Amino acid sequence: MDKYIESIYKSLVEKDPLQKEFHQAAYEVLATIEPAIKKFPKYQENAILERIVEPERIIQFRVPWKDKNGKIQINRGYRVQYNSAIGPYKGGFRFHPTVNLGVMKFLGFEQTFKNSLTTLPMGGSKGGSDFDPKGKTDAEVEAFCTSFMSEIYRHVGQFVDVPAGDIGVGGREIGYLYGAYRKITNMHGTCVLTGKGLTFGGSLARTEATGYGAVYFSEEMMKTKKESLKGKVAVVSGSGNVAQYAVQKLIQLGAKPVTMSDSDGYIYDPAGIDEKKLAFILELKNVKRGRISEYAEKFKGVTYEAKKTPWGVKGDLAYPCATQNELNDKDAKKLIDNGCKAVTEGANMPCTLEAIKVLQDGGVLYAPGKASNAGGVATSGLEMVQNSQRYFWSFEEVDQKLHGIMINIHKNAYDTAKLFGKPGDYVMGANIAGFLKVADAMIAQGVYA
Repeated sequence: MDKYIESIYKSLVEKDPLQKEFHQAAYEVLATIEPAIKKFPKYQENAILERIVEPERIIQFRVPWKDKNGKIQINRGYRVQYNSAIGPYKGGFRFHPTVNLGVMKFLGFEQTFKNSLTTLPMGGSKGGSDFDPKGKTDAEVEAFCTSFMSEIYRHVGQFVDVPAGDIGVGGREIGYLYGAYRKITNMHGTCVLTGKGLTFGGSLARTEATGYGAVYFSEEMMKTKKESLKGKVAVVSGSGNVAQYAVQKLIQLGAKPVTMSDSDGYIYDPAGIDEKKLAFILELKNVKRGRISEYAEKFKGVTYEAKKTPWGVKGDLAYPCATQNELNDKDAKKLIDNGCKAVTEGANMPCTLEAIKVLQDGGVLYAPGKASNAGGVATSGLEMVQNSQRYFWSFEEVDQKLHGIMINIHKNAYDTAKLFGKPGDYVMGANIAGFLKVADAMIAQGVYA
């Protein structure tokens, strides 16, 4: 790493030594955009790196709520408004015990470049709480969401910051958050939240978008090798929204997904997960809120491995769709040994830095999440467009626009990597392409913007 860039990274670590996820995300970007910094002196002259690694604003607050026994509980709430150079802040809310300021900064930082890649006018932000909706009653979740919104409502808005869902924040939570916003402000928020229900301003295909988009991106990667997804065996982690619809799109395009997982373990179905089996998972996870092990009890020939990840399963394609740092260097070596051709991130930063190096050195096509899972936020952007127009497109129209956006993101990342002498390096390509748009906007708007 260049000495100037290294000094910026070291400064981040010294200022916030415990924010390891943020350090990882910053290192991955800083290490790969060095060619652009060297080629264009204006970025160093305008201290763009020093500015871009610092959030524009951090909001932290307490969230008091009563549980089903009437006992008062207290959680922490966060919103990191990272960068608004190209548009209003845009990024999800995450409700999970692992949420802390470092995680929120990492996600907001990543979101800035991801949103830039979509070509839509959206800045980057992220927020959430260490509240865990798992095992809570609907009334408890509503109580928490109402309390959370009673503070955050003053910091969000159509032209300020537009949150969406993330881990632990699905349709139920978005509904409660939107209802609280409407009650507190006495107005419909139009596009103050995305991922809304279809009866109050949501977009068709938004639920499917992140998973679909990841598969569309991997399809484009495979085309560079003159291959398709048809007939390929896919190893997928996770069983939430992203994994569910990645599996659905894989089935539609003729691939054979054979695994899914949750925090307790993974299932391996050598016959392949088909539409009927996926419907069972959708019911299990979205309605019953059960565990993936129940799939193995329902269908014959399925193995369940407790407390393990699926990366030792043989497959042509891998889709980590669960959470950050779920795939390490040892897992990457297993994938390579098993003949894996492409790894496409559906989750945010699911591969460790060591895993990425192993995959790239092993000749595996590797798609970083800021490019491959940008379909979700891109369709959130399309939801904002529809809300502003008071008009809604069909599922097919939204899916077509999503497909086009993912093709363009792939082309932008591929062409940028090629321009800087590293064809096929999607990490470099995506990071530089996302960075250039944000950096140029920051310079144009002056030092104090």
